[in-house]
Amino acid sequence: MRNSPPFRADHVGSLLRPASLLQARDDFAAGRIPADALREIEDEAIREVVRRQQEVGLQSATDGEFRRASWHMDFIYRLGGIGQATDEHITVKFENEQEKIEFTPAAMRVHDKIRLEETIFADDFTFLRDTVTTAVPKLTIPSPSMVHYRGGAASIDPGVYSDTEEFWTDLSAAYAEEVRRLGELGCTYLQFDDTSLAYLNDPSQRAELNERGDDAEHMHLRYIRQINSALAGKPEGMTVTTHMCRGNFRSSWAASGSYDFVAEALFGELAVDGFFMEFDDERSGGFEPLRFVPPGKMVVLGLVTTKRGELESKDALKRRIEQAAKFVDIDQLCLSPQCGFSSTVEGNVLTHDEQFAKLALIVETAQEVWG
Repeated sequence: MRNSPPFRADHVGSLLRPASLLQARDDFAAGRIPADALREIEDEAIREVVRRQQEVGLQSATDGEFRRASWHMDFIYRLGGIGQATDEHITVKFENEQEKIEFTPAAMRVHDKIRLEETIFADDFTFLRDTVTTAVPKLTIPSPSMVHYRGGAASIDPGVYSDTEEFWTDLSAAYAEEVRRLGELGCTYLQFDDTSLAYLNDPSQRAELNERGDDAEHMHLRYIRQINSALAGKPEGMTVTTHMCRGNFRSSWAASGSYDFVAEALFGELAVDGFFMEFDDERSGGFEPLRFVPPGKMVVLGLVTTKRGELESKDALKRRIEQAAKFVDIDQLCLSPQCGFSSTVEGNVLTHDEQFAKLALIVETAQEVWG
């Protein structure tokens, strides 16, 4: 087993919110309870979910993203210079085996120079840091790519950034400062969540981006450069991973396609220590792209789905790990769910017991495979 992240048995980050927390969020939004009361309920829920993670044997623990409504926008809107458009929404299309779902959040606007005005999630991380006992506290934040992917150039005020290069420079600088400050708080396990690097494998997604004026054939190269710039001064002793999936909203997805389109540049150039990758069904393609993974980099195979409660077969998971090991050394592999269980506050369609049964299965399988 590994004593440094990513661990042989790991998970992406978000966890189903308990009913008491969902009720408290509703009460706060309606003005029935004050902010400090909501915080106390969040604290208690996080203490319990950390205990459960450690109880099943995980070596890393998150706060389940319990203080967020969304895995990415709660962070992005706290960057200086970025806000919601008051009169415009975008449509994000998801689907599952039964239905198609349209998610229509407010559009994002870059209305001023991007800057870091505060250490985002500082209080959240320090609470987690002081709560864990046996596990390494892990913090998840959206990658810089996510500030651009959803709206592209249209979301950037040309009066603020007439030069796109200046936008990218400021964005990476803000992220670099955030990473530095998190290191000062004792964060040794940080994850950049990035759906864009998986979405770009889908020809239909690339077609949509080209229609809005982006260079979809080369966008992943730009994103890789900007992430690398954000991590250029990464604190010593901090492990940074990235997680890539094709959408996760109420057990639905937004994109399909193997990792072939981005794989060579992704594995060869992205300066992270490990890759959490979605591989729970045929939408993700085969393991062949893993042939580009260089020595020293870790791949966390997301073989256990978070989109439904049915428990996977341990033997089937072992066979798939063996298949992946044909393309990258098994010592560079780990096991996890394919995504979070609750990327947004609504959560996926499974129970809390099913969620923790899956996490326990991952721990047990990893112990049997790697010892």
